[in-house]
Amino acid sequence: MKDVNGLIAQVSNLHTTKLGIDRIQKNLGLEEDVVEYCKKKVLDQNSIIYQRGKNWYVETQTEILTINAHSFTIITAHKKEKS
Repeated sequence: MKDVNGLIAQVSNLHTTKLGIDRIQKNLGLEEDVVEYCKKKVLDQNSIIYQRGKNWYVETQTEILTINAHSFTIITAHKKEKS
């Protein structure tokens, strides 16, 4: 398991594709810049960050972001299901 600081140190390298932007905006209901939004979540001290396999997961109180650990591509994000 990689150190969480590895993702935080590489936050400036986060990026996504056009399809990723569309998917994340739809899933989270965002109109703002998706990459900047995700960077804020990675840097938020309340976020829980962990790596499982080839992906990083950034978990907030309401959503989960999925980021490729090798390329730092933001793959998707979705709202957590309410329990």
